[in-house]
Amino acid sequence: MALTKEQKQALVEEYRLKDGDTGSPEVQIAILTKEINELNVHLKAHKHDYHSRRGMMKKVGHRRNLMKYLAKKDVSRYQTLIKKLGLRR
Repeated sequence: MALTKEQKQALVEEYRLKDGDTGSPEVQIAILTKEINELNVHLKAHKHDYHSRRGMMKKVGHRRNLMKYLAKKDVSRYQTLIKKLGLRR
């Protein structure tokens, strides 16, 4: 369920803004989106896993806050990110 180092590094390489960037909102949102998608697949098979559901909802809330921050800070970066990730906002 957790992302491997290689998966996380690939996401960082794809969404970073400059060399050494690991904490920008784009990178954090991309990592959270990948984790949420994996948890969603897990929860379809295990409908009564309420502990994992709670963890997924916390990740969704964290991603929502980061997206609100990015939309407030720079709308163009926000728009390109949601198109790249395929989110519906």
